Amino acid sequence: MERAITEFTAAFDAAGLDEAPPAVALVRLLDAGWQVTARYPLAWHLPAVSPEQDASRHAPVLGRMLELIRRGQESGDLDGTMPPGWLLTASLALGRAADEEVKSGRMTIEEATHTMHHSLLRLLGVADRPQS
Repeated sequence: MERAITEFTAAFDAAGLDEAPPAVALVRLLDAGWQVTARYPLAWHLPAVSPEQDASRHAPVLGRMLELIRRGQESGDLDGTMPPGWLLTASLALGRAADEEVKSGRMTIEEATHTMHHSLLRLLGVADRPQS
């Protein structure tokens, strides 16, 4: 698990999140996360854990997502009417839904990724997919 966390961190660092507009950076963050997760097929079958353990499990992505949401709200690129913590929690729920669709075989990873991007951007107040 430690190796996966290191890979997530490296992938996020390499994605150029700080240089990109917030919506583009969020899509890059999701893509980097999915790419690393794809290298760890057992991660798709981890057992349910407590909320604290789940937060720890997702710490590499959650901290960065929250930063990007706040930056986007401050710049006006993302909807600033909802609390950043709420948007982060809702984003995580969307990710879980995408994960379940893939696990169940109802969606491919590509379909889930596309749907997740679209849903997340709509949640954050971005009507169209931003150009990277």
